[in-house]
Amino acid sequence: MPPMAAFSRRRFLSTTAVAALGVTRASAFPAELFAAWQEDLWTTAADILRRIKDPVFPARDIAVTAHGARGDGTTDCSAAIRAAIDACHTAGGGRVVVPAGRFLTGAVRLRSNVNLYLQEGATLAFRTEASAYLPLVLTRFEGTELMNYSPFIYALDETNVGISGRGTLDGQANAENWWDWRTGQIPSRNKLIQMADEGVAPAQRIFGDGPSRLRVNFIQPYRCQNVLIEGVRIINSPMWEVNPVLCTNVTIRGLNISSHGPNNDGCDPESCKDVLIEGCTFDTGDDCIALKSGRNEDGRRLHAPIENVIIRDCDMKDGHGGVTIGSEISGGARNIFAEKCRMDSPRLDRALRFKNNAARGGLIERVAMRDVTIGEVGEAVVAADFFYEEGRNGKFTPILRDVDVRNVTSRKSKHAFVLRGFAESPIANIRVTDCTFDGVASPDVLEGVKDLVLKNVRVNGQRKDEAISR
Repeated sequence: MPPMAAFSRRRFLSTTAVAALGVTRASAFPAELFAAWQEDLWTTAADILRRIKDPVFPARDIAVTAHGARGDGTTDCSAAIRAAIDACHTAGGGRVVVPAGRFLTGAVRLRSNVNLYLQEGATLAFRTEASAYLPLVLTRFEGTELMNYSPFIYALDETNVGISGRGTLDGQANAENWWDWRTGQIPSRNKLIQMADEGVAPAQRIFGDGPSRLRVNFIQPYRCQNVLIEGVRIINSPMWEVNPVLCTNVTIRGLNISSHGPNNDGCDPESCKDVLIEGCTFDTGDDCIALKSGRNEDGRRLHAPIENVIIRDCDMKDGHGGVTIGSEISGGARNIFAEKCRMDSPRLDRALRFKNNAARGGLIERVAMRDVTIGEVGEAVVAADFFYEEGRNGKFTPILRDVDVRNVTSRKSKHAFVLRGFAESPIANIRVTDCTFDGVASPDVLEGVKDLVLKNVRVNGQRKDEAISR
């Protein structure tokens, strides 16, 4: 933690110390401490933004049609797209251009210095046969490494990779393709988790054809540096849509994501560092944005947090959470910032969501949200749950601390806050400042919470200035 942050936190906690339980008026807490803490967090955000840079690609275009691709919607263009990417990489990099038309393909593997560019009117439609995603590759399924079918668009250990343009990526998933795997894959999912818990090496966790099949994610750069995913529309994904893993310097900008299948998270950076997500629209069947760092033993084995993430100017429609951290969070999370977003749907459950348990563990700290406008959410504006899935069934204590929420408005929700920590590990040091929550139907749910500090917060017109520990 930077010296300023540590100093501010010590001063804050010493000044806001309360009895083990109960409520204290916030008038006891000097306003300058709130301002110092908030300013320190957002200074960190500014430093992160200065580091994140778009990759630069050479001024070279190679059309997939020059290598035999046909945009008729029926010709398999997998080999032609692969040849165009290889040619572009060999020449030193540039854009691989997909012109207007509907191009059918299997797995697409990106290489260094190559930007896959979809012109307006172009669609890459991904085949529905699992065999189109062989050979098996190193990937992650819900935070656990394994050998599985390739994600639709994949890169491994590459530098300077991009997907951009005005076209559409269509996964063609539906109730008959990919989504119907969900129930049948439960034994495989459990087997994978057990293998990781037992220390089986990822190269020997072999899944794919037969009864051990698991769904794939749509876009997954893996252990890459300098990643750009920009402008395209993404629909009908088998599972998570945009899933960079163990990457550094990632920009995700201007995407329009609409996919309502099971586990259809919009954007799930895992164990990445220096990530910018901006100007995107999410309309999803699960969390809009979910920040992750590995599940259980696999997350602890790699010990790579999701850190230094900026989310701004995004629109969240349907989804389980607008900005979510967890549940595969065993590697931890820190320095997460969200600002100037808009959220509004009765089918969007929460604005800021944390989910964890004693099987995951992990430290989540230094999370800030400001200037967010919420029309309606189904459950709560801020929700944190240590009882998610396995709940207390585990020996790894989850920790959530140092969360700052300010200038957030909401017109309708069931609760303002649903915070459920453990008594022995309470959710700690949550500051909420200058917020207005109207149309709140039910009281807050607060369990295992220490120092929830409200300053100039209005709930249904009633001002609240208090520090709460329960």
